[in-house]
Amino acid sequence: MTLSRDPNGSAGAPRIFLIGPRGSGKTTVARLLAERLGWAWVDADDVLEARHGKSVRAIFAEEGEAGFRDREAAVLAELCRRERHVLATGGGVVLREANRELLRRSARVVWLTADAETLWGRLRADASTAERRPALAGGGLEEVVEVLRAREPLYRACADLTVETAGLSPMAVAEEILRRLAAGGGRDA
Repeated sequence: MTLSRDPNGSAGAPRIFLIGPRGSGKTTVARLLAERLGWAWVDADDVLEARHGKSVRAIFAEEGEAGFRDREAAVLAELCRRERHVLATGGGVVLREANRELLRRSARVVWLTADAETLWGRLRADASTAERRPALAGGGLEEVVEVLRAREPLYRACADLTVETAGLSPMAVAEEILRRLAAGGGRDA
C-alpha cells in the first residue's frame, strides 16, 4: 500500500505514529499496521525500558516525571529517524511542545481515542498496566477522566487523523487507519 503525503507536504509515508491514552490500543494496532504495510513497528516505552533496564514505573519513581519525560523525548527523537516504521508512543509524549512538533514534522500521526469507561475497562484487563505504569492522577476511573481532560487538546493539536477505538477490534482500527491514509486523509482532528 502506498500512503499519500499529508496536505502540508510534511512527512507522509515512511512513518506512522500512534498517539493516545493508555488503553487506546496503540501497541496492538501498531503491530497490525506494520504487518499490513510490510514495515517494522516499535513501542517507544519498550525501547525506553530496554535501554534503561527498568520499567516506566521504576523510572518515574527514581527520577520523577521530569526525568522520565527527558528520557522519553530522547527516545522519540531517535525513533523519528527510522523509516518504514509504525511507532506506538507513550501516552504522555504529547505533554511537551517540542515532542508535539517533532511528531508533526516526522510522521503521519494517528490519535487513537476511546471514552474513559472503555479505557478503564481495558486497563483493568491488562495485568501489566499496574506493574509497568505509574499512577498519574490518583488511579482508577477518575485518573482516566482527568488524564483525558488534560491531554485531549494536546493529542488533537498534533493528530492528522483521529480514530475512535471503542467497540472496534484492533484489526478493525488498523483497517480504518489504512483506509483513511490510503484515501489521502489529512488533518481531521
